[in-house]
Formats: sequence, structure tokens, C-alpha cells
Amino acid sequence: MFIIIIKYVGSGKTTLVAKLQGVEEYMKGRGLEYLYFNVHDDDIDDHARCNAWVLDGDLYHKGLQKFAVSTENLEDSLVLFVVDLSRPWLALDSLQKWGSVVRDFVDKLRVPPETMRELEHRLVKQFQEYMEPGSDLEAVPQRRNPESEEESVLLPLGDNTLTHNLGLPIVVVCTKCDAISTLEKEHDYKDEHLDFIQSHIRRFCLQYGAALLYTSMKENKNLDLLYKYLVHRLYGFPFNIPAQVVEKDSVFIPSGWDNEKKIAILHENFQTVKAEDNFEDVIVKPPIRKFVHEKEVQAEDDQVFLLKFRPLILFIFLFVILLHFIILKPIFMTTNRSAAANVANVMPMQSGGQTSEGVLANFFNSLLTKKAGSPGPGGQPTGGGSNTPGTVRKSGSKLGLTDVQAELDRIANKSDLDSSAPNATTPPAENDES
Repeated sequence: MFIIIIKYVGSGKTTLVAKLQGVEEYMKGRGLEYLYFNVHDDDIDDHARCNAWVLDGDLYHKGLQKFAVSTENLEDSLVLFVVDLSRPWLALDSLQKWGSVVRDFVDKLRVPPETMRELEHRLVKQFQEYMEPGSDLEAVPQRRNPESEEESVLLPLGDNTLTHNLGLPIVVVCTKCDAISTLEKEHDYKDEHLDFIQSHIRRFCLQYGAALLYTSMKENKNLDLLYKYLVHRLYGFPFNIPAQVVEKDSVFIPSGWDNEKKIAILHENFQTVKAEDNFEDVIVKPPIRKFVHEKEVQAEDDQVFLLKFRPLILFIFLFVILLHFIILKPIFMTTNRSAAANVANVMPMQSGGQTSEGVLANFFNSLLTKKAGSPGPGGQPTGGGSNTPGTVRKSGSKLGLTDVQAELDRIANKSDLDSSAPNATTPPAENDES
């Protein structure tokens, strides 16, 4: 027995083949790949090897079909189309394209007309004799040799059914059905869009008499079902699994079950689309999203960052020094006789035990709290009191910083002498009692 698997690029064929083989990993090839999987017959306790050829989905490799299918093994072959359901906008085009390629290839095989008519008749008979598992099959169980049964009345094929009869069993596998939820979330697919996709794929299957399965390797969905159906069609094993059309992500439609009336049930839910609309007009490829990567901002070193502000900090520092100099310089450089009188008035008021630091503090406080050089009534300097000798110069002269420092030194020396002198007792007055 032979299976030729034709898949679209990136449709998940590699994982599908690995599941059929029962292995975890499968080395991907190119062009035409050969593999096989074992089939065990429990009835006679025998094993068989089913050969499988995997053809790359690029049309460049379509000429490699001749190495997989020939006139001799055509009647023992099955064709399996694999499409990617995560990219449904490519599904129908891929099926139609490869369906036409396989049909042209079979026509060029130069199969004898009698043999070809026999293969076509066998496919039509299988399609017409299909019975839904259930009450009918309980009365007439499936057998391994259906040819031995008596001829029964067969209903004619419906419209659009087996119009492209290749004489080969065909199975359409839609992989990655788990991507349906992604289509709904990211591309705003509604139930009617999913039904629209399914209806067009089912019409294609009806034309070729093909079965349809939705599979998911990620969720391990319908993979065992696919294996059982393949060995049923190739080896005649009993198969009692009914069609599944309720769940949108696990569809299974065996060959012979479907017809136009059943497909029309999907059209009842259409609201924004119509059954006769072109597939490409409704299922449009979404625009490519351009992801703008934000430029990563790296923090500078603290010292490098602070160095940028050094000119500003230096400018502010110099401005404060200049402002301080402008405000204080007139106080020391333009102090007149009134300032000298203020010094003289402040100094005698200090106690003998006061330190030089205290004297200096009082002096500067007097400069800051009193307006230096403002004359009092009668042209006398404010503050009153007699001027300390040696601290006043001629009228109109200015008190310099040197003179102020000298005066402070003199007062400080006097304070040190007063604090170091012994305390002398005042002699009693003559009229006091002894």
C-alpha cells in the first residue's frame, strides 16, 4: 500500500508524519521523502508496512510524483492533502492547485481505460455505499470483503459530487486547528467566517470524493482517528466512528457522508457573508504587522551625568559669590565716622569676661542691624556715647578693614587681661565699721 502526502509549506507535515510513525522526532527532508509506518492486524496477528511518500509543497517538485506513484501501484495508493489552518487564506488555493496537479499526473500515467474505469467505479461505489455508524450498521456489520455482499440499490450521486474522480481515495487534513482561537482573537474571525472556510473546503472534498479531518499536533486531536481511517481505506479495517461537525475545531467528515444539503446548513448562520462569495474576497490575508522596537535607553554613569551640570553649578556658585560681595563690600568699604562710633558704643557694653569671639559677633551684628553712616539729630552719629580714643579719624575719613582689625585685636587683648587679673577686694570706706 502507498500513501502520497502532499503538503503546503509549513503546514505541520513533519509532526504529522512523526505521529503516524509513532516517533517523537522526525528528520525533515526536502523534495520527495520516503518513510513508512507499521500496521498490525489483530485478527490474523500479522504486521504490514505501509509505504508513504512525502512531496514538498513547492510546485517545483511536482515532477517527483513519478517516483512514488506508478501504473502498477495506483490501485493500492491513497493521496493525502495537508493544509495549514492557521493560514486559512491559503487553504483553498493550495487544495485546488495540488488537486489539479495530481489530476494531470494521473491522466499522464497512461493507465488502461478498463483499469481506470474500474478504479473510478470502485470509488463511486464506496461513496454511495457509505452508511452512518449506528442502527444500520448494527443490523449489517461492516466486513473485510464488501465485494462478496449482494448488490443493493445505489442512489445516484448528487450535484457537485465526484466531478473530479481520480480513482484514488483522497483525504484532506487541516492541521493546526488549535489556531482557530488565535484567528478569533487576533484577526477578529467570527463563527460565520469559520463556517465559510469549512463550507468551501467541504465542497472541494465533495468534488474529489475526499474525507476531511481537522487535526492538532499540539493538542493531540484527531491523530488516532486519522490513523484508523487511513488503515480502514487502505486495508479495509472496520471503522465505526461517525462524522463530527458540531465542534468547529475537530471536524471529521468521512468520504460518502457529505452532500450539498448538509453543507447548506452552515449557510444558515451567515450574516455578513454569502455562500456564493469568492473565498479570496472574504478570507483575506491580514496585513503584515510591523513591530517597532523601541530603542533601549541605557542610564549614564552618575559621574558622567553630573559632569554635564558642572558649568551650571560653577556659574551659580560664582553668581552667589559675586552677589555676596556686592552686598557686603559697601558695608566695610564705605563705613564713615558713624560706623566707628557704633563700634565704640558697642565695645564698652561688653562684660569683662566676654571672649573675643563674642565681641566679634556683636560687632558684625551691629553692622547688619543698623544702617551704617546715617547721622543722627544735630549731625551726630547714631548710637550716642563718647567715641573710643584711637578709633575715630578726621571728618570725612573712612574706616578701613585694617583699622577695624586693629581695634578688635586691642579689645581682645584687653578682655584677656581683665579675665586673667586676680579679683581684688574693695577696701572698706573710712566711715564703715571694722
